[in-house]
Amino acid sequence: MLHIWGRISSINVKKVVWTAQELGLNFQRTDAGGLFGIVKTPEYVRLNPNSTVPVIEDDDFVLWESNVIVRYLCAKHSAGQMYPTDLRARFDAERWMDWQQTTLNPASRPGFWQLIRTPAEQRNAAVIAESNAAVESLMATLDRHLAQRTYMAGEHFSMADIPLACEVHRWFGLPQPRQSRPNLERWYAGIRARQASKGVLDLALS
Repeated sequence: MLHIWGRISSINVKKVVWTAQELGLNFQRTDAGGLFGIVKTPEYVRLNPNSTVPVIEDDDFVLWESNVIVRYLCAKHSAGQMYPTDLRARFDAERWMDWQQTTLNPASRPGFWQLIRTPAEQRNAAVIAESNAAVESLMATLDRHLAQRTYMAGEHFSMADIPLACEVHRWFGLPQPRQSRPNLERWYAGIRARQASKGVLDLALS
């Protein structure tokens, strides 16, 4: 059985749990990271020397890095569907998954930490404003992209939608105004209606 290590409040663990649910996999999840600890123990460090979540154990195969885990599970269980086999389609999906990790997440993280993880009296308004301005520009990019297609990589739901939707879920949940993005909102509404996203995209931010 697939074993997932990580607390469900983690955006990166959400990606993996949602993928497993989308694929209909039987899995066990063990809370780790944050208040649950575990990640600094020698046993866990042997699984992931970075002491981060998530980690999966798929029989005797251990894998870390959330988007890589999403790719692996989709390639193993949904080749040609969630994991595109056409080379151009696959790397279109890969591009957006990397963009989530290298561009969108670093821009959104400071604002998230200030608004959700920092007491109100200690928040830095300048950090929040800078983060929000960066994310608004990136959300405009997503909105333009989704004006031309139903899902991130075309007309079919794929592995690319999962990391982006987890990031957008966090952005939409922040206690602040944001600009309307009709194409992005249409896509996100469809994503949230997917049964496999339940227990992932319906949780409050923490």
